[in-house]
Amino acid sequence: MKVPKRLQPLVDDGMVDEVLYQLMSGKEAQVYVVRCGDQLRCAKVFKEAQKRSFKQAVEYQEGRKVRNSRRARAMSKKTKYGQKEQEDAWLNAEVDALYRLAAAGVRVPEPMGFVDGVLLMELVADEDGKAAPRLDDVTLTPEQARDYHARVIAEVVRMLSAGLIHGDLSEFNVLVDSDGPVIIDLPQAVNAAGNNNAERMLERDVDNMRRYFGKYAPELLVTDYGKEIWALYESGDLHPDSKLTGCFEHDTHSADVDELMAVIDAAKEEELERKERIQAEAEDDD
Repeated sequence: MKVPKRLQPLVDDGMVDEVLYQLMSGKEAQVYVVRCGDQLRCAKVFKEAQKRSFKQAVEYQEGRKVRNSRRARAMSKKTKYGQKEQEDAWLNAEVDALYRLAAAGVRVPEPMGFVDGVLLMELVADEDGKAAPRLDDVTLTPEQARDYHARVIAEVVRMLSAGLIHGDLSEFNVLVDSDGPVIIDLPQAVNAAGNNNAERMLERDVDNMRRYFGKYAPELLVTDYGKEIWALYESGDLHPDSKLTGCFEHDTHSADVDELMAVIDAAKEEELERKERIQAEAEDDD
């Protein structure tokens, strides 16, 4: 096929020998299958900011570190330079997450390089060497659903143990190769320790997987892995090989209304005393 304009620099530099075909086009990027020597790989071409439908939501970016103080100041001021740096930081997030998660043993595509908004990475393939299907395109038996669900939850645990949450996990960004699920699409990966939305996003990721696999194995619908995983993380007891039960004991204690009212009354009394003190000081000044 004709070489897309954004891939031409990689061809010119010898990183890519041939662009074979477009694999998919999504809300944030286009993905091509390319040949590099005798290896088939993926080239993910991120769309420019104004052409992407996936917004760089503040909730995803909270807690991300910016090493350069000049860049951080520019990004906070929303200058033209700052907007460019914000865009670069967003694009680099997936690359950083892939390297970090691959090192932690999470099943993600192996990154091969990132040049001018193009991420070159491993092609996740099926038994025939063709691009592996998405989880949404696979029909599962109850046994497969239970097995794949357990594997995905194990990957979520490994991710969180490495400090990251996918943030947008669903059946549309999990591939299935001959060895099982592979997690993809990580530009919105969340820093678990520095993001106030981390707990909610983790539970949403896990709940998405519960609902999907629960269509094939209904007993999964009554599990509560999200809250169990987060509780272990908060207590410092989560590690990559944590054994989970899928159960979580919710706090069923009802609120002590009398105690709550006492706190409210005390706060009102304190505020009244503060106002009276301010008024008395004003009268003394007069």
